[in-house]
Amino acid sequence: MKKKIALFAIVTIVFGATAFKQAETTGYQIGAVATDFNLRNVDGKMVKLADFKKAKGFIVVFTCNHCPFSQAYEQRIINLHNKFAARGYPVIAINPNDAKREPEDSYAKMQELAKAKKYPFVYLHDETQQIAKIYGATRTPHVFVLQKTKAGNTLAYIGGIDDNYEDDKLAQEKYVELAVNALLNGKTITKTNTKAIGCSIKWKK
Repeated sequence: MKKKIALFAIVTIVFGATAFKQAETTGYQIGAVATDFNLRNVDGKMVKLADFKKAKGFIVVFTCNHCPFSQAYEQRIINLHNKFAARGYPVIAINPNDAKREPEDSYAKMQELAKAKKYPFVYLHDETQQIAKIYGATRTPHVFVLQKTKAGNTLAYIGGIDDNYEDDKLAQEKYVELAVNALLNGKTITKTNTKAIGCSIKWKK
């Protein structure tokens, strides 16, 4: 797995540089109010953030099937949902990749993976890629923590899940956990922005 991830890291840097450069100056910044969306879940139902009436916020994760980084973080994403959904911060996973460029990220494959792994969270298909572009996602995985405020769903954290994609046990800073815990306890988030480490999003040509 480590060798495979290292290889993809090189490919990501070389071939994803243009896409990253184009997207890094766009998308949401901390404090922005995020738009809602209406995307198809793997169960066939359309899902909006507004559907989660009791939520205090959301852990929005742009991820996918094929990327080794997403695969490495898969259990950690599940753990985040299991830890925080009942406390008001469910995971909202979104696959933005173009299935024509990466067939493993097709809607049918998303359904298969979600069923096989028994995902406890919604896994949505951003078929037009508009939501990924609006949010400013560039990688899989790429996390956007939202907090419900009077103004709307406000961006509180943007970036990676933690500081060690190879082994969660070796992670010294669990960025998303720290951010959500800070929000739940009414404290200031120490790091609101970190670098998302992963595969470049496969944009439509």
